[in-house]
Amino acid sequence: MSTATRTDPKPAAPEGADSHDVIRVHGARVNNLRDVSVEIPKRRLTVFTGVSGSGKSSLVFGTVAAESQRLINETYSAFVQGFMPTQARPDVDVLEGLTTAIIVDQQRMGADPRSTVGTATDANAMLRILFSRLGQPHIGPPSAYAFNVPSVSASGAITVERGDRKAVKATFNRTGGMCPRCEGRGTVSDIDLTQLYDDSKSIAEGALTIPGWTKDSFWTVRVYAESGFLDPDKPIRKYTKKEMHDFLHKEPTKVKVEGVNLTYEGLIPKIQKSMLSKDKDALQPHIRAFVERAVTFTTCPGCDGTRLSEGARSSKIGKVGIAEACAMQISDLAQWVGGLDEPSVAPLLASLRDSLDSFVEIGLGYLSLDRPAGTLSGGEAQRVKMVRHLGSPLTDVTYVFDEPTIGLHPHDIQRMNDLLLRLRDKGNTVLVVEHKPETIVIADHVVDLGPGAGAAGGTVCFEGTVEGLRSCGTVTGRHLDDRAGLKKAVREPTGVLEVRGASAHNLRDVDVDIPLGVLTVVTGVAGSGKSSLVHGSIPADAGVVSVDQAPIRGSRRSNPATYTGLLDPIRKAFAKANGVKPALFSANSEGACPTCNGIGVVYTDLAMMAGVASVCEECEGKRFQASVLEYRLGGRDISEVLAMSVAQAEEFFGAGDARTPAAHTVLARLADVGLGYLGLGQPLTTLSGGERQRLKLATHLGDKGGVYVLDEPTTGLHLADVEQLLALLDRIVDSGKSVIVVEHHQAVMAHADWIIDLGPGAGHDGGRVVFEGTPADLTAAGTLTGRHLAAYTGSAT
Repeated sequence: MSTATRTDPKPAAPEGADSHDVIRVHGARVNNLRDVSVEIPKRRLTVFTGVSGSGKSSLVFGTVAAESQRLINETYSAFVQGFMPTQARPDVDVLEGLTTAIIVDQQRMGADPRSTVGTATDANAMLRILFSRLGQPHIGPPSAYAFNVPSVSASGAITVERGDRKAVKATFNRTGGMCPRCEGRGTVSDIDLTQLYDDSKSIAEGALTIPGWTKDSFWTVRVYAESGFLDPDKPIRKYTKKEMHDFLHKEPTKVKVEGVNLTYEGLIPKIQKSMLSKDKDALQPHIRAFVERAVTFTTCPGCDGTRLSEGARSSKIGKVGIAEACAMQISDLAQWVGGLDEPSVAPLLASLRDSLDSFVEIGLGYLSLDRPAGTLSGGEAQRVKMVRHLGSPLTDVTYVFDEPTIGLHPHDIQRMNDLLLRLRDKGNTVLVVEHKPETIVIADHVVDLGPGAGAAGGTVCFEGTVEGLRSCGTVTGRHLDDRAGLKKAVREPTGVLEVRGASAHNLRDVDVDIPLGVLTVVTGVAGSGKSSLVHGSIPADAGVVSVDQAPIRGSRRSNPATYTGLLDPIRKAFAKANGVKPALFSANSEGACPTCNGIGVVYTDLAMMAGVASVCEECEGKRFQASVLEYRLGGRDISEVLAMSVAQAEEFFGAGDARTPAAHTVLARLADVGLGYLGLGQPLTTLSGGERQRLKLATHLGDKGGVYVLDEPTTGLHLADVEQLLALLDRIVDSGKSVIVVEHHQAVMAHADWIIDLGPGAGHDGGRVVFEGTPADLTAAGTLTGRHLAAYTGSAT
């Protein structure tokens, strides 16, 4: 028998693999990128900067991350790929050195009523296992504690066709934790019938008052009128008991209307299926307004809002049930779990503690696991997604973040920076799109895009270190060390908006007077109660125009012109100048190219492979029929107008033959909020979060309300653009309106006339007003916000 002798190898020349230490992008042309070429160092923290709309997201998310995910999807079998979203290859010549990309973006979590912070992470699953092992009385497996799982029981016979064919008796039981009354939603809905119909009228007289249900509607009203179950000429209040049951509750039944087979169904189940079962935010505005009028949601009396069945609520560990555990503030729940000592589930307890500690570490300890996921802000949703990655043993992956400091108080930004650096130090590549100087300065490498936005951007203006950025002369470099000074003179209020006994969420009977006629900024750490005070406690009759961070709903057909209503006066102007119908100038109506249906591109489904989008050959991407493009206004056709930027269109519609005051007014508002570079026909799906919020603000500038409430309007704004936003806020106030801003940006605080600071902490440690006064007084007050504002403005003693 011989034994091999092991000798240490001599130092060898560097392996070929060691040379792949950069992600190389060459010739990127996604959206507004103009043949961008850049080398991104691996295992480093790279921050991408530039004005809003300069192409940062197009490079990071639309090119690097998108191609990484597409290539990963291609490793699965064709069968599996058929169930996955198809992604086209980004428009780029070369992409080398890619690693697996994990995207942590600002996309809101689904607004499904059964989706909570606990279900969106692993915390709920681990809690359910814990209670199924330790809960007393024992009620069943983990599914018995899940409010998404209904209890099921069945019995009967099945036939097994194997060898001798014979019937076998079978029973099936599954214990779920879903409350049978509310089906795991925690609330039950009640329909106000007076909003559905006027019982003094007959159906033929137009008794039904549901939006879109006109008297001649074949699929709705006429089904009821001609079903044979009801007398269409009889006032509803005179219906018999059977007629009323058939009208409101009858089960689906086949009927014939003018020889066509249709389904008749009671009014209540029909409305529930057609309107109430859908995500309310996805409904058209007039339908959503109807639903809000017609439906009231109340806490489920069967489970008291816990979503759980009686059995799941009865099982406890000590004196705590799973409903109480999920309702705890996560920082408190982490302490409770830390106090449990049971060797049989020690590994589970360790994992659950780590997960809950990650919430606290990332600044979300004030949340509870039963918090509906749809109520989280964009910043909160992004940080919840981060939780699952903090303890991950993966290395050499690419983490991609989209402004991770959104919604964070200056006090918490340092903690976020530490987390980003920790991910990098584990051997990962961290790519961050960011505007905050506090995060830009910790970068190992900076890529600055610009020089402008939209068509004026899309090029790399600088690559290198933070020190090199400071001295390079780009817009970002010049403004990196900008610091706003305290306002020397503040406005005097013209009145006050009284808030008394505010107790929404974590507010503790707050009494506060919000001054009117001035710029008021509401500050405090994340979770201190700012949004609860501003959005949940201001009286509804105060004439408030609220511009929050809720996403804009829109398909690839939607663009700034359609969303703002700008397209209506443009269509009318074209129609008047050419003596034709306005509908011809809509790509969603009569004027649409018949080949691409007005989209401008033709999508080809290649089954198991990624679909291909090609420019429509018929209209060459212009979206309109050739005959429509012969009509002109001011020498331009409708496709050329939609290709203009806001700034170009403002000039075009402001004078000459194309002068259209209604269109010019909307365009001026878009320019006021810093969207002058945006294309009128640019799909809404390509806009960043900050662009969407400012687009929403522009549409509200013409509203008649006297009080504007803005929720972090600096989201997605470059340092250089904050000054323009402050000038806009000043113009709104000087026009006689009141502005209330929920904000963390110190430049906005320093510019305020009045500040209301909430705290001192988050969750149950917040909910109180810790300061009211001017910015100058706040810097001397010693609150957490005051100390950071003092340091920012250089007034710290």
